[in-house]
Amino acid sequence: MQLVMKWVKLEVTLPKHDFVHQIKVEGRKLCMVRDGNRLFSVQNNCPHAGGILSGGWCKNGYLICPIHRWEYHLETGRGAAGQGDYIDVYPVEEQEDGIYIGFKAGWLKRLFR
Repeated sequence: MQLVMKWVKLEVTLPKHDFVHQIKVEGRKLCMVRDGNRLFSVQNNCPHAGGILSGGWCKNGYLICPIHRWEYHLETGRGAAGQGDYIDVYPVEEQEDGIYIGFKAGWLKRLFR
């Protein structure tokens, strides 16, 4: 089986410098982050206490929740050691015609002959 992704083009202009912002895509509020030369998209609510992650900041590749300072790795979504939680991470691709975010659309069963 193969995971099928639905790619959605962003209809917003993003800054070229580092940022942490809330964006809305397909009716979902996401947290969009530029850390150095890389773009990341993650869920916008902290699983620890429901804080809005787009109100936080980045430090050493981690997104920091503004409420209790819990940390989440931008690439994997894993919480820092001892937290025991994670956030959803959405793949981001920068193409010539814009920026796309991937959403899981389902599983495709491969047929072999």
